Amino acid sequence: MSSDNSSNSNAGSNTNTTPSSNSNSTSSTSGNSSSYEYKSSGTNNEGNHYCARDHGSDAPNDNSYHYSNTDGSYYYSNPNGSTYYNSGDGFSKYTPPQGK
Repeated sequence: MSSDNSSNSNAGSNTNTTPSSNSNSTSSTSGNSSSYEYKSSGTNNEGNHYCARDHGSDAPNDNSYHYSNTDGSYYYSNPNGSTYYNSGDGFSKYTPPQGK
């Protein structure tokens, strides 16, 4: 995974992911290092997908989410506070958690 620290006006933009369907399930999932609850997910009429999760108040970013678009771009806002954007055409940007 390449990392580029240049700015990109699309990084973090969630304008293409307005859902046409929404699931407000609250399924809990446990993993090796974290547990989370699904808050919502959906796909809009253009085929763009998003998913939001609640990692609890102990996580630096307790409401993480990700989205992926039909153009191949995707964005993650992670529970540790980091973010990752990939444009789908070669540009990517990782932002570490604050203080790291």
